[in-house]
Parts: sequence; structure tokens; C-alpha cells
Amino acid sequence: MEKILMGFAAALAIGLTALATAWVQSKIGSAGAGALAEKPELAATIIILVAIPETMVILGFVVAAMILFGV
Repeated sequence: MEKILMGFAAALAIGLTALATAWVQSKIGSAGAGALAEKPELAATIIILVAIPETMVILGFVVAAMILFGV
């Protein structure tokens, strides 16, 4: 039973962060497309802003690994 709960907790750690990241990136992406239409020189900034939320998924993966491996 304990392994099942640990697996469920690890799945939640990755799943919830992935859903939150997808939602945030959709908002940033649509706003970025509008900004690029008016100011094409903002391309590098928008790429960085889209990439920043990916760290949430990476941290969720780290937490899931810590849960599964008992660190």
C-alpha cells in the first residue's frame, strides 16, 4: 500500500506541475504572439518568458524522483 501511495504522490508531483505549466505557457504564448505582431524585436524576451515556466516541471520531476527513491 505504501508503494502505491508513493507512486500516486510522484504522479501528482509531475502531473500538477505539467498542467500548471501548460496553462501558463498558453497564456504567455498568446500574449507573446500579440506582442510580436507589434514589436518583432521582443522575440528573444518572449522565448525566455515561455521557457521559464518549464522549470516548474523540472522541479516536479525532481520532487517525484525524491519521493520514489526515498531521498
